Amino acid sequence: MVSKPKIVPRMQERYNKEVLPALVSKLGRNNPHNLPRFQKIVVNMGVGSAVTEKKHLEEAFTALTTITGQKPLVCKARKSISNFKLRQGQDIGCKVTLRGARMYEFFDRLISLALPRVRDFRGLDPKGFDGNGNYNLGLNEMLVFPELNPDKYTRAQGMNITIVIAGKNDDESRELLRGMGLPFKIEEAKKSKKSEQA
Repeated sequence: MVSKPKIVPRMQERYNKEVLPALVSKLGRNNPHNLPRFQKIVVNMGVGSAVTEKKHLEEAFTALTTITGQKPLVCKARKSISNFKLRQGQDIGCKVTLRGARMYEFFDRLISLALPRVRDFRGLDPKGFDGNGNYNLGLNEMLVFPELNPDKYTRAQGMNITIVIAGKNDDESRELLRGMGLPFKIEEAKKSKKSEQA
C-alpha cells in the first residue's frame, strides 16, 4: 500500500519559508525554538442562554464542530450564581483546542474568509495581547464562517479565539502575527500624523 504524501497547510509553509527567516533577521536569533511560533488556537463559545434553553448549546456545539472540524469539549459552570439561575456543574458553553495542521488551516480560514466578512471591519485591536504573548479576539457572529448555513443557524452566537504563542513577549508575537497576515488596525500611524499636523 502506497502512503499518500502529507499535505502541509498553506500557513505552515508560509511560516517556515517566509515568516521564520524574517524573524531570524529581525530578532537576531538563529535557533527556531527560541523564536515565536504558534502552539495552539482555542476557540470558545459561551452560551449563557443554555441555562434555560438546552437547544442553544446543541446549536453552538454543532456549529463549532463544523467550523473547526473537531469535536468540542462541553464547559460546565464552576460555581452557582443565583442571579443568573446558574447551578454548579451546569453546561454553559463549549470549546475546541486546535494544534498542528488543523490549527494552521483554521487560522488560514479565519484571516482569508471569516474576518473579511465581518461587517464594518477595520482591522483587529493591536492591544489584544495578554502580556505573555498570547492574542485574544472576539467575533460577535459565527456566521462569518462560510461553512455555516444561515438558514440553519438563525440565532446570533459569538465566540472568543485565543492564539497561544510560544514567545518571549507581546512585541515578538505581534511581529509573528503581522507576518502571518493577521490584519491589525493602523491607528498608531494615523495618530502620529495628526499630532504632527497639530
